[in-house]
Amino acid sequence: MSVAELIDPIRPEGGAAHLPHIADWGQGRTLYGGASALIAYTAAIRAFPDLPPLRAAQVGFVAPVGEEVELRREVLRQGRNVTQVRSEIWCGGECALTSLWLFGQARDPNAVHPSDRAEDWPGPPEDAEDVSVAKAPDFLRHNFDLRRAQEQRGPGRPVVRRWVRLREDDGVDAISRLILMGDVLPAGAMRAMRRQGPVSSVNWSFNVLDPAPQSASGWWLAENASQHADAGYSSERLRMWSPDGRQVLDGIQNVAIFG
Repeated sequence: MSVAELIDPIRPEGGAAHLPHIADWGQGRTLYGGASALIAYTAAIRAFPDLPPLRAAQVGFVAPVGEEVELRREVLRQGRNVTQVRSEIWCGGECALTSLWLFGQARDPNAVHPSDRAEDWPGPPEDAEDVSVAKAPDFLRHNFDLRRAQEQRGPGRPVVRRWVRLREDDGVDAISRLILMGDVLPAGAMRAMRRQGPVSSVNWSFNVLDPAPQSASGWWLAENASQHADAGYSSERLRMWSPDGRQVLDGIQNVAIFG
């Protein structure tokens, strides 16, 4: 199922929608978090097409998302430069995803400080080794290519870093592509787990550092790093860079660690 097919049922008027064949974007008994977030984002920008560029978002993964959904979205506040939109996915009469999207016009900068280049830059994705997704969740197997971007394998420092590419993006806009890819890697805390067990994203907050990110090859460097893990949860930092080393996304996430 292509990205265009995933978001095609979303109408500007919102309300009930049927998402056919979402099994290709599945993760366990729900829709993959990046795909769920993209649906909520698309519902917002199709309802309010004159929004300025996206600057930040807060996403709460509340319950499983299935084929039959209800899309709710509203403008919370529209100021001179910034507009905040709430977008929710409801399933079976219950909220399954809630999100807040912050859109903002560019202003003359009063502070300029480029983000840091990724430590231990892995080199170009064309030289990297492919990572098998044969045993990965459905959304990865059907939609993404992965290549190694770190020497570490197995337990150790709780960081997972990969080159990631969508196999088919159907010409979707660059920000939609980043939202779809930004939550693609497993938690860095998996490298610190004492025993194997499932993990589940609870929320995801991110800032868009480049409103028009570009990658000629389609590859992006993604990294999930646990900042602290204990009591069944991990605080993760999620980042993405373009192949030329420009950071485009900076986020945090709470992940539930089971097992």
